[in-house]
Amino acid sequence: MSREEGTPAAGGLLHVLGVGFGLAGAVGGTIGAGILRTPGLVAGELGSAERLLAAWIVGGLYALLGTLCVTELVTSLPRAGGWTVYAQRAFGPSMGFTVGWLDWIGHSAGLAWVALTVGEYTRVIAPALPLGARGIALLVLLFFALIQLAGVRAGSSSLQLLSLLKALAFLFLVVACLLLPVDPFARAAAADLVPSLAPPAGLGQLALAVVVALQAVITTYDGWHNPIYFAEEFTDPERDLPRSLIGGVVTILAIYLLVNVAVLRVLPLPAIAASKLPVADAAALILGPLSGRLITGLALISLLGLINAVIMAAPRILYGLGRAGLFYPRLAEVNEGGTPTLALVLTLLATGGLVMAGDFRVLLGIASFLYVVLYLSGIAAQLALRRSEPDLHRPFRVWAHPLPGLVVLAGSSAFLVAAVFTDTANSLVAGLLIAASIPVFQLARRFQ
Repeated sequence: MSREEGTPAAGGLLHVLGVGFGLAGAVGGTIGAGILRTPGLVAGELGSAERLLAAWIVGGLYALLGTLCVTELVTSLPRAGGWTVYAQRAFGPSMGFTVGWLDWIGHSAGLAWVALTVGEYTRVIAPALPLGARGIALLVLLFFALIQLAGVRAGSSSLQLLSLLKALAFLFLVVACLLLPVDPFARAAAADLVPSLAPPAGLGQLALAVVVALQAVITTYDGWHNPIYFAEEFTDPERDLPRSLIGGVVTILAIYLLVNVAVLRVLPLPAIAASKLPVADAAALILGPLSGRLITGLALISLLGLINAVIMAAPRILYGLGRAGLFYPRLAEVNEGGTPTLALVLTLLATGGLVMAGDFRVLLGIASFLYVVLYLSGIAAQLALRRSEPDLHRPFRVWAHPLPGLVVLAGSSAFLVAAVFTDTANSLVAGLLIAASIPVFQLARRFQ
């Protein structure tokens, strides 16, 4: 059902978003600097070009299965707030608050990590700047927060612009790697610098390598669900949200595959596996001295788009909690431009504090764990609501239900188990944050 564009939703949100924003949100909320680094890790684990490309296809299909489940949820319950909306409907207020609490903390931690990375890359391009990486990160956060204060239209325009620039930059890099000539002597020299790459020996080693590679790939796909936080701000959510989510994942899969194919055309597989930034090394062989600044610039564009998407979405989580009566009610107050003002300010303060006090690796580890927990909660909600509310209006229904949900549920559970063993300290911190939601929720209810 379509709505009149520009009319206010319940609580003051505006119905002004369309498929263009949804696609930009999915792409802008997903593609960051990870694709510049991850192909090397995956190549090193799997040991063959065919397996490398297959891993990106499998990761994309896994994300697509999750997309189908989430599309059913968001078109059935087109409300702002994200995962907390589905958890509250399926499992009650306490679980709804826990999921929203974790979602907001995860967004804040991830946003702080990305902002710090932007600060470090900016220092590489402009080392003469008087500010350090943390100072630059704070200024970038403030800049995008001011855009959001101007309203949802300003945030939407900036997100679409940055996502377009990101896509064009990757397209330029892919075209250059595929069409420009590669010096065979330089390619041979790159191969000579690293030892030969042996594929995993035996079924056990291969299985372990596949798990590690898919963990990295699936993490690089994370973020495609960004449009769900703005569900009720679309003019026609039943039509626009499926196109945004499914089209976004397909677009991301295509970009990731093209990048890997382009790198494989320029670099031998052992050189890719030995590189921390294989995309940068491929660009160096093609573009020479300009490649370093080009890749840094590409990373900056990608990360700025990611910051814009996250700082736009995170306040909607607090908005959803406030409006549902699960947290401070004034968090649901919206300015004339359609932005939850107090929620944005709190997000900016929390993220700024993490920038000043947080460690890069710790922030990334905690955020990655929480993202999978949230993903798991959404799939569980989709399966539970199919049983508890079979007559709920579902404009989009998951194909071959419940198989897609069960596959994603198993994959996400395996990811969490692996994270506990491989990153125990950060997983423990994430677990403590989950436990802390219980007293915070009780305290919030008492003060209401």
